[in-house]
Amino acid sequence: MTSHEQSVQGLVAGFSTEVTPGSAAKIGSFRDHLREGTTVYITFLPGSDFADTVRVAKRLREEGFEPVPHFAARSIADKTALNDHLSRVVGEAGVDHVLCIAGAVDSPVGDFTDSMQILDTGLFDQHGIRQIAVAGHPEGSPDMSDEAIMAALDWKNAYSQKTDAKMYLVTQFVFESGPITRWDQRLQQEGNTLPIRIGIPGLATIKTLLMHAKACGIGPSMKYLTRQAKNITRLMTINTPDVLIRELAMHSESNPDSGIVGIHMYPLGGLRRSAIWSYAVADGLFELNSKGGLDVGADYS
Repeated sequence: MTSHEQSVQGLVAGFSTEVTPGSAAKIGSFRDHLREGTTVYITFLPGSDFADTVRVAKRLREEGFEPVPHFAARSIADKTALNDHLSRVVGEAGVDHVLCIAGAVDSPVGDFTDSMQILDTGLFDQHGIRQIAVAGHPEGSPDMSDEAIMAALDWKNAYSQKTDAKMYLVTQFVFESGPITRWDQRLQQEGNTLPIRIGIPGLATIKTLLMHAKACGIGPSMKYLTRQAKNITRLMTINTPDVLIRELAMHSESNPDSGIVGIHMYPLGGLRRSAIWSYAVADGLFELNSKGGLDVGADYS
């Protein structure tokens, strides 16, 4: 295996993924799709009941996985509710790894408007949380100015020096490497010390990816999907993120100061096929092809 192939393999190895409580209810056993020990985020959708998050976290732990519940600040009423949420996932599911985000809610339900406010309560340390993921925004955010995003990143870097937990950034899914590599270089120049996990779109049709991208307000790399969608014959073809993965691996390989340490796989077209593909790459079951992508030796259809 060449050094470049090793870089690709290393980037995907240890990938994380996620489920919603609704999609989890349709899965008979997570072991049918994922290897034990895999880190699985539990998406919190606006208007959801946190009890559903607790239930899925408990199930994931019992089946041998690492549950990472979302704590969406704008959907948490107050410090008492936050303390209760933490008590339940820690006590019932042994959670020590979380994702803190503001949450896609226009009007907060209570006291909190951003992730910094829930972190600043000190409750995550009090409940023994050892890893905290926070949001990275390589393509900006429709809810925040670029200046506000950088100010929040500075705050999170400073907070990482005070908390007992290890902190890192995880991004929304993207479709092209350019915005990611430029953002990574900018963050290192600005003094960011938080490791970065890049959100990768799972295996899905262009039509499905377009639907999710529009719903999530994905920015510049939407142009990639729009170009692909113009080819009607490709609209229902399964899109794989192999070119994106390879280009990110090349970037990390040639930039030793890069903060990128791994990927988070969004299973937009279903958990099964995205997991099969990701494990195949992580196991080195691929070859680099002349088109800049990967020929993966696995049946993910």
